[in-house]
Amino acid sequence: MLDESLLDDPEALARADRRGLLRGAAGAGALVRTAARHATEAGVTALEAEGRPRTVLVAGTGTAATGVADLIAALAGASAPVTRLHPTGVAPAAGALRWTLPGWAGPVDLLLIPTTDGSEPGLALLAEQAYRRGVTVVSVAPKGSPIAEAVDGTHGLVVPMAAASHERYEEEAQQAPGPGALWALLTPLLALLDRVGLFTAPAEALEKVADRLDRVAERCGPAVATYSNPAKTLAAELADTLPLIWTEGTAAPVGRRFAAVLAEIAGRPALAGELPEALPAHGGLLAGDFAAGADPDDFFRDRVEDPQALHARVVLLRDRPADAGGLTAAPAAREVALGHDTAISELEPEEGSPLEALAELLAVTDFAACYLALASAGRP
Repeated sequence: MLDESLLDDPEALARADRRGLLRGAAGAGALVRTAARHATEAGVTALEAEGRPRTVLVAGTGTAATGVADLIAALAGASAPVTRLHPTGVAPAAGALRWTLPGWAGPVDLLLIPTTDGSEPGLALLAEQAYRRGVTVVSVAPKGSPIAEAVDGTHGLVVPMAAASHERYEEEAQQAPGPGALWALLTPLLALLDRVGLFTAPAEALEKVADRLDRVAERCGPAVATYSNPAKTLAAELADTLPLIWTEGTAAPVGRRFAAVLAEIAGRPALAGELPEALPAHGGLLAGDFAAGADPDDFFRDRVEDPQALHARVVLLRDRPADAGGLTAAPAAREVALGHDTAISELEPEEGSPLEALAELLAVTDFAACYLALASAGRP
């Protein structure tokens, strides 16, 4: 159960946050600036554009690397196909995973290797395979890691992964990357793909993203009361629920990442779907055992020992403000949810570029996952 009183006790939150989750989420803006500087120092912004790649391939492990591939695909749109290379192996351990290039990959393709670990032998082998096939390789990895050395040794480009100040000295944080790891991996690749013409993300745009992340950190910080804190409010609303995360437009990767982060950080199940397809896909959950009216209160249930049954709650993530116009399935989503007596939470960004909108939604949902994890664990 969620201890809502802990949400409005900053000192208790700090004691409970042994993994530095809130510090990681709050430092996302600073990570963007540091990562952008690393990209410049590595020569990314000085690259001469030689045309767009035919295909962008992305390989990496963990929630952060998966989120990077998903976000790049959403931002690229129809500019070029973005394909995530899925690993194979007998176990999820770094040494057991292997990646293989598609048979058609060649000199006109680009391989991106974002990794918070950098010790995966399979990624080093992939970089060598790409070198033999003439595929351009760019990696964002911890400085001095095996994958950084492998890419550098095959004439690829390596950008050292940015680290928050508190992570440089905390071994535990290195073992379990926090929410900010996404920006440490994504930012240099945004600068790179801007240079090759896949989408627009110049230095000025990245600075605006960092500023937006800082503003969200101020609104969602531990000292801000729940009633005016969108992340704490969302965390409280999702307690004892099965979140059905419905997304619209380019918010789709945010929804999928939110579901992944809820599982990874808070240990909570969630389902993500894109509108309008999510309505029929999740319709059975709204009418079945997870419906608000299902499982009526059992007279013989132990209200102290037995956990409360999960009920669905819709989380609607939009990629633009409601007054921005354009076609939207949001009204239909609200009608379906309320028609099944299912509560709905909504998040939409302030005005700004698509990249700023994604940054705001990512930051609020990351903070919400952190608060849900800490308040569910109870007071230390």
